[in-house]
Amino acid sequence: MSLKISNGVMLNAYPDSIGKNLKDIVNMLKMPAFKDTFSLFYVLPTFFNSDLDRGFSIIDYNINKELVSEQDIKAFAALNIQLKFDIVLNHLSVASPQFEDIIKNGSASKFKDFFINWNEFWEGNGQLNEAGIVIPKKEYLDKLFMRKSGLPILKVLFPDGTEKPYWNTFYQKISYKKLQGEDLKSIQNLSINNAIAICKLVNKALAEKTPINAIDFGTYSPYKTAILQILNANRSYLGQMDVNAKSPLVWEFYEAVLAKVKSYGCQILRLDAFAYLHKEVGETNFFNKPGTWDYLAQINEIAKKNDLLLLPEIHAEYGLHLHDEVANEGYVIYDFFLPGLTIHAIEKRTNTALITWAKEVIDKGYKTVNMLGCHDGIPVLDLKGKTVNGVYQKGLLEDAEIEEMMALILARGGRVKNLYGADGKKISYYQVNATYFSALGESEQKLLLARAIQLFMPGTPQIWYLDIFAGTNDHEAADKAGTGGHKEINRTNLSLATVEKGLKRLVVLKQLELLRLRNTLNAFSGKVSFPETSREQLNIIWRNGEDYAQLEANLETHTFSIRYTELGVEKMLAI
Repeated sequence: MSLKISNGVMLNAYPDSIGKNLKDIVNMLKMPAFKDTFSLFYVLPTFFNSDLDRGFSIIDYNINKELVSEQDIKAFAALNIQLKFDIVLNHLSVASPQFEDIIKNGSASKFKDFFINWNEFWEGNGQLNEAGIVIPKKEYLDKLFMRKSGLPILKVLFPDGTEKPYWNTFYQKISYKKLQGEDLKSIQNLSINNAIAICKLVNKALAEKTPINAIDFGTYSPYKTAILQILNANRSYLGQMDVNAKSPLVWEFYEAVLAKVKSYGCQILRLDAFAYLHKEVGETNFFNKPGTWDYLAQINEIAKKNDLLLLPEIHAEYGLHLHDEVANEGYVIYDFFLPGLTIHAIEKRTNTALITWAKEVIDKGYKTVNMLGCHDGIPVLDLKGKTVNGVYQKGLLEDAEIEEMMALILARGGRVKNLYGADGKKISYYQVNATYFSALGESEQKLLLARAIQLFMPGTPQIWYLDIFAGTNDHEAADKAGTGGHKEINRTNLSLATVEKGLKRLVVLKQLELLRLRNTLNAFSGKVSFPETSREQLNIIWRNGEDYAQLEANLETHTFSIRYTELGVEKMLAI
């Protein structure tokens, strides 16, 4: 598979990251300051109808008309900017038509096998507990790769009054409607005064987020069962429900979705959470082999029919070398290693780890999309080593180096996201959440150097909109979002007035100048090399025929210069 996207620069944003909707992003890109800075735009999935996790809990893949219009889509074509979208392979929203049909029709639903009934999946391979949930055998449970503490399930109330646990790897939320006196009128022999007292007791517990089964009803305990039935009958859900890829209906759905996004002008399709899709008893259920490869090949066949380039998204320890395997299958891969390696190079003033990775990219011919900041966090799990078949495979950084970098970012106001086992215990760190500018101590010079490094690294550079404007940690947004809201620290929406103000800052204008060079210079369509230097220096050269672009950087002082040719004329930029 050849890389069919241009060698230019890719913007990354939500439809409403700038202004109020996608039209405002179009207007920003039409500003003179943004001329020739981007050739691609990765627009995040609030482009579609969604309800949770800032777009990654898809209801359906129709256009979100509150944020997007068909005129906006046509405007990108007029600007000669290609579009990249997401398909969230592993899950759909609990509010999707498919899952709503299950909630409405229960076992009679056409889509009863579209999602994964946890108990049916583990039947014969575990024990039913008092809550009616199958607990897998220990040898199976210990192998499961978890993204949150506790079992990955959401219990759903069926029309017949039974509860069914469904596989739910990622986010979930159950909300209960406040009780009113009228809700309790079906309970026999309950006085009005007692009904009022029960409502106060229950509503107070709900406000304090007490699990309903843990509410102490005291003297009203004889009514507990009836009250819980009433609460459950009026509950609502938010959640990302894992789909059952063994169902033919799921593959019919994928066929329809890929055709739909193609009709919107999609040329690159990011496969979110694809490594969780294949599930088997006794496997980790993260990148099961060969099942994951089989599913990826099936998706790729559908993509080819729609002339779409696939970009599988996967986070795993470097020591597992899954990135190697995906690349060897001919796919473009995300360079999730670069964000941490760049911070390490700048803060530790050494090029060693960064150059080691860059040479691997070149020597192995990886086709990559790289980044610094993004809608997610700064990856740290990806940099780790891993014991494979009893043999420790080194990471790109030592554990102590990763932990030191994490501590620095946390000291600068960042947050941390961890991974957990089924017992709720932390098994590893996953990412740190911060704006890239704040992670670098809000040093404009460091941010400019980081951007220059990214733009000279192999691969297609993807640029988080907030980094362009040197955005700082948004603790208020992260706190307001509550549990799981750590990512909001780096998702601040900017008004057009803020953009105009930002365009008066040197750190913004200099970044745009760097982006314009990367997006337009002929040299960057050639080959890159890393001549030997001392460890505190960087020397990166791109050559294409007679044209060249050269970055020389001092990691001690964080200063750098760029020499390049443009239309046959040698020029220099010093920062």
